Amino acid sequence: MKLLSKLSILLFIIVFTACNPKEQKKHDGKSQANETKSAFDFGVWITSKKGKTNAEYATEFKKYKEGGIDEILINTETDPKELKRLVPIATKEGLRVHAWIMAVNRPGDTVALKHPEWYQVSREGKSCFDTRPYVDYYQWLCPTRKASRNHILDLVEGLAKVKGIESVHLDYIRFPDIFLPVGLLPKYNLVQDTEMAEYDFCYCDACVNAFEKIHHKNPRESKNTAIDMEWKNFRLNAIKALVDDAYKIVHNHNKKLTAAVFPYPEMADHMVRQRWDKWNIDEVYPMIYHGFYNEEIDWIGYATKQGVTDLKAKDVGVNTGVFLPPFTSGKELKEAILLAKENGAKGVAFYEGPNLTDEYLKAIRETKALFSK
Repeated sequence: MKLLSKLSILLFIIVFTACNPKEQKKHDGKSQANETKSAFDFGVWITSKKGKTNAEYATEFKKYKEGGIDEILINTETDPKELKRLVPIATKEGLRVHAWIMAVNRPGDTVALKHPEWYQVSREGKSCFDTRPYVDYYQWLCPTRKASRNHILDLVEGLAKVKGIESVHLDYIRFPDIFLPVGLLPKYNLVQDTEMAEYDFCYCDACVNAFEKIHHKNPRESKNTAIDMEWKNFRLNAIKALVDDAYKIVHNHNKKLTAAVFPYPEMADHMVRQRWDKWNIDEVYPMIYHGFYNEEIDWIGYATKQGVTDLKAKDVGVNTGVFLPPFTSGKELKEAILLAKENGAKGVAFYEGPNLTDEYLKAIRETKALFSK
């Protein structure tokens, strides 16, 4: 009798599991995720031009697809209407679309410019509203102040609502460069051996007051902010909180959140107050632009591995960002792609579309063919 009872229970479990659509969907989803994870994707960053016709875009997107590109990351200057125009054109050509947004750095933002208090302030006491570090397009909003961060999140949501996109793709999701890439220093006639006050942000009232409330000290009065770990972590956490809120918003619209980030977490932490291995994020696109750092091509493999290792415990994909101008041949580009894949990247993305010559597209096609064998 007991044996019959056990057999009946076992039979019920087998039948219930086989017939339970939720259980089946869960297993199917896991299988699909694994299949996606094993694929190697090729992407390209582009900036839209509103004067460009649909037919011209169709030709451009077809060229990318035939060259081996799988996805495009489009900067529409945070214009959902322009994004809506381009998504069906790209989708028809077989390309996935990501909505690329300049997040904390918002040059020329007509809404933000009406609110000078929204902008980051340097340790020197100067605001990005009218005194911009390095370049004129550096107009950074404060990620702590409620009104400015809500403005950024509203822009993220506007893009997330657009049908057909894969993700909202955050860029400039950090503070201004406290240290520039070493290869760029001569361009600005700079030597950066210390954290210079004019490039150290944000010391606005909102940031200082929020920090004082937690740590009972004023960073403006610090004798050496470079070794004040609480102040550094406060800023790292301000960016993390912004990303984590964006993650919730984007996922509420059934989209992913991705981001263009500095080469690997420790380096990003040091250079731009960005610790991306701590974020809630679906995928990252570390900009491993070896020429900016006076490094050789093999550094692409090294930096990719650092990021992949730091994300080992998290289900976050790494797509190696490659800056095209330093490459002298398709052979060199192939080498970079192979280094990225060998060191754990799930894909590569190229900056930017107009720099993809026929030689580079041929190299991408040939390398992609190797992966399918």
